[in-house]
Amino acid sequence: MQSIQTVGIIGAGTMGNGIAQACATCGIDVVMVDINQAAVDKGLATVSGSLDRLIKKEKLTADQKTAALARIKTSTEMRALVGSQLVIEAATENETLKVQILQQLDQLLPADTLIASNTSSISITKLAAATSRPNQFIGMHFFNPVPLMQLVEVIRGELTSEATRDVVVEVARRMGKTPLEVQDYPGFISNRLLMPMINEAIEALREGVATKEAIDGIMRLGMNHPMGPLELADFIGLDTCLAIMEVLHRGFGDDKYRPSPLLRRMVQAGLLGRKAGRGFYTYDEKGNKVG
Repeated sequence: MQSIQTVGIIGAGTMGNGIAQACATCGIDVVMVDINQAAVDKGLATVSGSLDRLIKKEKLTADQKTAALARIKTSTEMRALVGSQLVIEAATENETLKVQILQQLDQLLPADTLIASNTSSISITKLAAATSRPNQFIGMHFFNPVPLMQLVEVIRGELTSEATRDVVVEVARRMGKTPLEVQDYPGFISNRLLMPMINEAIEALREGVATKEAIDGIMRLGMNHPMGPLELADFIGLDTCLAIMEVLHRGFGDDKYRPSPLLRRMVQAGLLGRKAGRGFYTYDEKGNKVG
């Protein structure tokens, strides 16, 4: 089995920096790349702040934080990824953008480098076709917040080799995650089940069946969900929810996956949830719900 010493990550946003932290705290070297220095700096600062919170909870020592940060190298140049044995694409959930990045990676990386996508819904087979190494391409769908969430959905494309699957499963386990394998269908398992629930909650709100507080309260108190579906949509990002629903709608051709008109309007208005300061609820600069 191929040994992974260094993981490259494309994207220093919420998912990218979370994956970087999860790798670095378990002893894996990381190269995190984004398009500009501000994005890279923000991603690294997010990791540092997250590690500080673990220190306060006595789950990490100051020395372990220092060691973890030392394992994370950053760059704005894709060529910095050349020494990685596995590169994980963690860009925005946009198929055109992902294909463009994957084509660039494929031309740049050595022939034996594995490529994984953190897509939450897009076909792994289709993304793999953008490269010349579909046998070495796989889906590794992490969950937010990555350092705390145990699951990694592992998705093999039509041509993904068992050897590639075995390597990423082992990497996920080294990161302290539980890898569960699913087939390459739109939304995989997680979002095929989760997003229609969120979408239906948005439709119930649009139809006036209940207030947002009641909808969320019913799911928290009655179903023991840690967050209500509208709170969760704000946390995920309404633009991401819409993108996934559109993938499900196109992929299955079934109107039960049709995105709610309210969801579409809110995204058009820039009401994207916590990251924008306003979605179904309003948030302060630190992301705390204030209304």
